[in-house]
Amino acid sequence: MRLIEKVWFYRHPVKWALVPLLLPLSALFWLITSLRRVFYRLGIKSSTKPALPVMVIGNIGIGGNGKTPLTLYLIEQCQLLGINVGIVSRGYGGKAPHYPYLVDEHSTAAEAGDEPQMIFDRTSVPIAVGSDRIASIALLAEQGCQLVLADDGLQHYKMQRNAEVIVVDGKRQFGNGLLLPAGPLREGKWRLDAVDFIIVNGKSDANASQQRAFGSSRPKTPVLEMALAPSQFINLATGQALGVDEFIQIHSKVNAIAAIGDPARFFTTLKQCKLTLNKVQGFADHHAFSAQELNALSTSLPLVMTEKDAVKCQAFAQDNWWYLAVNASFEPTSAEFLQLQLKRLLEK
Repeated sequence: MRLIEKVWFYRHPVKWALVPLLLPLSALFWLITSLRRVFYRLGIKSSTKPALPVMVIGNIGIGGNGKTPLTLYLIEQCQLLGINVGIVSRGYGGKAPHYPYLVDEHSTAAEAGDEPQMIFDRTSVPIAVGSDRIASIALLAEQGCQLVLADDGLQHYKMQRNAEVIVVDGKRQFGNGLLLPAGPLREGKWRLDAVDFIIVNGKSDANASQQRAFGSSRPKTPVLEMALAPSQFINLATGQALGVDEFIQIHSKVNAIAAIGDPARFFTTLKQCKLTLNKVQGFADHHAFSAQELNALSTSLPLVMTEKDAVKCQAFAQDNWWYLAVNASFEPTSAEFLQLQLKRLLEK
């Protein structure tokens, strides 16, 4: 974990020296982003209505909060409802031959980005990648999509949207609550008041005191709790799938890597599965792995990684490399609420 992340989220002692130095830059960041929002609100900068209704799934901070598992869950709900859904993504970490880029069965994570490639491998829904979200949505409309989920893009005000969802890490929440670079936030907690609903990934105090926990002054903002549950371990080289209990009976001790926003969350999940971790190593989000790099970490013990990392390592995977697939779940009333929101979007 980088030092700055320890300052943001874990009260590292160096914060007393570092944060005061960064506060002027945070003030400048606030000024620039505030002016940008005002310009869009006043029409000085123009926004565009996409060809399809859009639900933006984002957050106000940096780092992994659980947007991709939520996106996968909503895709599954759309499929259950018979809604032809498509995904737009910036495609971080990828370099496509052209943009907008439509992900297909021949795409790689190096082209599409790790998250879009993972979502496509799991769901096969149309996914358009590119910085121009409007053009990407137009491409999805040509594919027969009825509804678009924007994986990230909360601060992409050039794109008008029909619904906004903020995902919050139930454990880390907003760190020290400061704007970049003194803190992890891209927008202040006031932004929670403007969204349609909030998803809390993991346990928090939201149910008992959501206003205090999230700084929201609008009680009617729905706050839903999402749980991530390990489903199975899948071998990168062979595609063999083992249930969690079955995998642990065979492999009780493993090495582990993670290149996600919060690697510690993944390692904690493995420990909760009753696995003994021999060596662990976290990398920066969207890190591009090389065969040489991972071969140095590989031993006779299985090497376990996230599903998002697996799509980048498939081409050079060894026989004892596995990834852990996780699924999002909600309480029945929350699941019904989410289905209702998806249905309503088709009416807009």
